[in-house]
Amino acid sequence: MATLTRMDTSVIGQWWWTVDRWTLLAIGLLIAIGGLMTLAASPAVAERIGYSSFHFAQRQLIYMAPALAAMFAVSLMTPRGIRRLSAIGLVAALVLTLATLFLGPETKGATRWLSLGPMSVQPSEFVKPFFVVFAAWMFAGQKRGEGLPGNLISIAVFAVILLLLLAQPDVGMAIVVSGVWCAQFFMAGLPVFWVGGLAALAIVGVFCGYFFIPHVTSRIDRFLDPASGDSFQIDTALTAFGNGGLLGLGPGEGVVKRVLPDAHSDFIFAVAGEEYGLFACLSIVALFAFVVLRGLARLLEEENLFHLLAAGGLLILFGLQAVINLGVNLHLLPTKGMTLPFISYGGSSLLALAIAMGMLLALTRRRPRVGGLS
Repeated sequence: MATLTRMDTSVIGQWWWTVDRWTLLAIGLLIAIGGLMTLAASPAVAERIGYSSFHFAQRQLIYMAPALAAMFAVSLMTPRGIRRLSAIGLVAALVLTLATLFLGPETKGATRWLSLGPMSVQPSEFVKPFFVVFAAWMFAGQKRGEGLPGNLISIAVFAVILLLLLAQPDVGMAIVVSGVWCAQFFMAGLPVFWVGGLAALAIVGVFCGYFFIPHVTSRIDRFLDPASGDSFQIDTALTAFGNGGLLGLGPGEGVVKRVLPDAHSDFIFAVAGEEYGLFACLSIVALFAFVVLRGLARLLEEENLFHLLAAGGLLILFGLQAVINLGVNLHLLPTKGMTLPFISYGGSSLLALAIAMGMLLALTRRRPRVGGLS
């Protein structure tokens, strides 16, 4: 049986000895947990809406193969290849996101999906990682003084993305994209004065969302005062954590997934809490924290600004999405339809996250230090 040695000069050999194998392992564990939790949570949901028991589980498993292949293939790429992928992927994702406004079916008052034959795609999920890397490219180009108006280009593209997301509407994703972009802009050397300006704009945006977008108003009101509207999902999720206790009721023994509409997606963490208990939930949180902290630790030694901004942005995106989902499940944040990375059901989310983590693994590989954007 052939083994990979440090003398192996093949593409795979070089990848194996330069990639962060601990991060790779943590991501693999999250994907495995996601498959297990989809098998646990989705049958009851599928039966309730008239599908076969393993409809969602089978679809998620089908998506896993291309997601793993995409993550591996992207992690093999050079930083130059990652930049090109981000630009091409961002254009394609923006075009498809625009198409949802005209061709996408309306679901729960929003048009976020496109039907492509037997499958549905949420293009805005792919906008996030591609824009993070593209924005890092622009910020780094501006900082290097190459005559590229990177900041203006980034601001213009950000404005387009924000308009498209609010037109769907998808306020939660707009907030996530805005938060990551602002963090990258700050890391790129944004003056403190402008930091204050962006913070003021964010506050204005939140108030506008509350007063002019009905479903945002409803969700915030229900978060602040559960008696003001339907709080069934969050009440049921909290009941699940109470039922599970420290060790859980046991695999398959949970009951709230039979009545919780989004048990396989937005509230899958509550199902994990009921069936596997507090210690299992803390282990899942620890895996998310490990990926983020491990990535940030590797970036402490990074000298290339593009690598720092792109990988840092991807880590913030990954961690922020996890924090929002966990916060919603624990009633620490208003409800928001956002998946728990690699664990919630969702083909578009799984593929987009796999590409994002592939780019992260590629950018944090230990390569010989060279100047510029290479």
